[in-house]
Amino acid sequence: MASLVAIERAMRSRAAAQDLQGIYLPDAVDRAVQRGVDSLLRFQNEDGSITDRRHATAMTSLAIMALASVGVVSGEDSPRGRAMERAIEYVLHPRNQTDGYFGRRDGSRMYGHGIATLMLTEVLGMGSSIAQNGRIHDALDPAIKLILKSQTVNKPKSLQGGWRYTPDARDSDLSVSVWQVMALRSAKNDGLDVPSDAIDRAVAYLVNSYTTPLDDRGIPEEPVGGFAYTPGTRRPSFSMTAAGLLAMQTCGRYESPLVSGAAKWLLEHPPKTQDRFFFYGMYYYAQGMHQVGGEAAETANRLTTELLLRLQSRAGHWLNAEGEEHNIGIVYATTLAVLSLSVRYHYLPIYQR
Repeated sequence: MASLVAIERAMRSRAAAQDLQGIYLPDAVDRAVQRGVDSLLRFQNEDGSITDRRHATAMTSLAIMALASVGVVSGEDSPRGRAMERAIEYVLHPRNQTDGYFGRRDGSRMYGHGIATLMLTEVLGMGSSIAQNGRIHDALDPAIKLILKSQTVNKPKSLQGGWRYTPDARDSDLSVSVWQVMALRSAKNDGLDVPSDAIDRAVAYLVNSYTTPLDDRGIPEEPVGGFAYTPGTRRPSFSMTAAGLLAMQTCGRYESPLVSGAAKWLLEHPPKTQDRFFFYGMYYYAQGMHQVGGEAAETANRLTTELLLRLQSRAGHWLNAEGEEHNIGIVYATTLAVLSLSVRYHYLPIYQR
């Protein structure tokens, strides 16, 4: 059964969605988001999956989050509600989870596992029925345990507390780790069992990934700094700095000097469409800077809107025309674009500070 905490959180999210319906007048962002969601549904397959290339479990999970981010509820009497219910059932099919692990069958590895786990924690209590909520809870228990167990694999000191491509990996990177961190934080918000020391270990790894040296008190020697893909690298990037910013916030370190330093770095190095993993970085950037507030939130909102609306196709979807993301496909780029633009709605609990 879904926890009472998850059910109460779901009720608050639904109430917020209803309250917002009379507040916003449709604007360019609203129209872009709705067209993006409609384009995603055109990629739903007969088995309920939403994908145009590979990694079906991970891509379907991202698509479900995109639907939820605009207020769609599983099982509601609408094409979107029914599509979301079918998509959740696809992810929950036993064949897609091996000993708790979502990343094996579809080849998405720990990336996909973190994404699927995060999605299920975000929709727990919002399933189409008591039975679906029960299946979500049952799938989450081993999924979270796998994340926790994977974090404790013996690794070099600077890599401890993070995650890599496989559950038994003996190294770590920030790109994989941030999905696990968000999944754990969302699970903890649901009232599920997530030990505090798991969050503390994740924070230690994030600190090691910061590119500006820290003094004996753990304070950065410079007020501006970013995050790198792996510890020991002193060259921050847009996507990793945005990921590190959000990961620190997700761990509850909103007032950390690393958060303010990363926000300042992102103000000095605004996103560009030619950035590596542009859509991936924009998702973290939009959410993380929104939570910083003030100038950071205002700047990120403006740039996210300008860049993503310019890149949307006439058919309503997004696709990176070049680089690594081009090969991942339309569903990937479109879900991340919708999630970036929909931060303003606050429907997903993970968006809430």
